[in-house]
Amino acid sequence: MTAQELLGIKQRFSIIGQSPLLNRDIEIAVQVARTDLSVLVTGESGVGKEHFPKIIHAYSSRKHGPYFAVNCGAIPEGTIDSELFGHEKGAFTDAKSEHKGYFEIADKGTLFLDEVGELPLQTQVRLLRVLETGEFMRMGSSKVQKTNVRVVAATNLNMRQAIDDGRFREDLYYRLNTVEIRVPALRERKEDIPLLFRKFANDFCTRYQMPPLSLNEEATRLLQNSYWRGNIRQLKNLAEQIAVIEMDHQINAETLLRYLPKEENQQGIVLRTPTQEGGKDYSHEIGILYNMVMQNKKDLEELKELLTGDGLRGTGDGLRVTGDGLRVTGDGLRVTGYRENQQEAAPTITLSQPESASRKPIEAEDIESASLRVEDSEKELIRRALELTKGNRKEAAVRLGVSERTLYRKIKEYGL
Repeated sequence: MTAQELLGIKQRFSIIGQSPLLNRDIEIAVQVARTDLSVLVTGESGVGKEHFPKIIHAYSSRKHGPYFAVNCGAIPEGTIDSELFGHEKGAFTDAKSEHKGYFEIADKGTLFLDEVGELPLQTQVRLLRVLETGEFMRMGSSKVQKTNVRVVAATNLNMRQAIDDGRFREDLYYRLNTVEIRVPALRERKEDIPLLFRKFANDFCTRYQMPPLSLNEEATRLLQNSYWRGNIRQLKNLAEQIAVIEMDHQINAETLLRYLPKEENQQGIVLRTPTQEGGKDYSHEIGILYNMVMQNKKDLEELKELLTGDGLRGTGDGLRVTGDGLRVTGDGLRVTGYRENQQEAAPTITLSQPESASRKPIEAEDIESASLRVEDSEKELIRRALELTKGNRKEAAVRLGVSERTLYRKIKEYGL
């Protein structure tokens, strides 16, 4: 592909950048467009994955057919099958008329499945059948229908981890991933950051009738050396804030630092960007803390369940598990009786306790109280993540290390 052709594609699809990684992705998209192979576009949230399905469609033989983009993570689990495959009248309570799904109306066109990693397992089975045979059935129907749809999927998940966790089918992954286009994170294309910032800043200054923005050399280096967890979306947000708030549009590093992520969690750990002198990127700490809270919550729920089961009782000197040689007592922590060549030996595990503490049985009420405190911590971390992202739930989900669907459920549960 010539430089002129590459530039034409970028202008057509509003892609900004000169990174070799980005250029290579565009070339792959154009090459694979001529085939009917399934394509999986991977990369972090906010890197611009949505451009590549459009390129593939526009340069394919299906370019005159329909193109639909479906955000699988934004459709409730109970209706995703209906949206994709359609339903017959009376298929479920609210099915008052028949409905055509995307695989039916996108026939002879291209279907972009964004956030495909969020699909429920039942839907994954039906999707695999469509990809392999081109056949599907509407909900509530026994009639097999045919479709000729090119599927391009995208995800920001670690798909190997999702497969290991049982959240995504391995056979579907390989069927979708015939060709993979990995879109680089913004920190991997540092040479493009000043170009993107200038474009966003000029657009916002024009929109809000502000004087043009300019960065000095130090501020430019600061932009390029930041981590950009939210990638292009985060950079665009920063450009808009500066364009609106700053009266002096000659931006230096000191001014820029006021807009780069800096947060302090409840334990007093300062989350700094790696651009601060001697600093390290701690912006991921909020996600780590959230995962720790979730793990503690899970452990407490399991312990509470054990307290009501057989073979376990709270005693005055600790917690005793009988029947399998495992004892948890209250005067220190040790594991004994275990050797590599003698695994049948029963270990003794002792939980340390202050000497001044009174020894009393562990009650289910104690576990319930601890569980409530963990829920309070979880609620606070979600609230702070939403504040940090100015209410952007998708970005907050990335920071917390959970799916958007899980975050939506938690927000509703806690009334946030």
